[in-house]
Amino acid sequence: MNIYQASKLAMEQAVRNLNVTPDLLLIDAMELEVFDTPQAAIIKGDQKSVSIAAASVVAKVTRDRMMKELDAAYPNYDFKKNMGYGTKNHLNGLKSHGVTPYHRVSFNPVPQFMKL
Repeated sequence: MNIYQASKLAMEQAVRNLNVTPDLLLIDAMELEVFDTPQAAIIKGDQKSVSIAAASVVAKVTRDRMMKELDAAYPNYDFKKNMGYGTKNHLNGLKSHGVTPYHRVSFNPVPQFMKL
């Protein structure tokens, strides 16, 4: 699953798990087809809506915290510093230790480091 589809799925799950029914969904540049709730897909929503901007900050802080936790569980990948792929240390970790269950297989260069 690519990052766009993963984001969409996460938002759909979040809306389904709300304890209240929202009057309107403000969404940064996408629509969620599975809801009857009115929604506004706002291009560059984090620049135009304080609600979307706040949600973006919460998501980033949460992701960074999760990456630090992953770094503690998988210290050979330098997750706490790069927060993702592409740095020299991270690529060295992939070469030396292979792919973790948390690596996105659809993202290059992960497939080349998968052990068959």
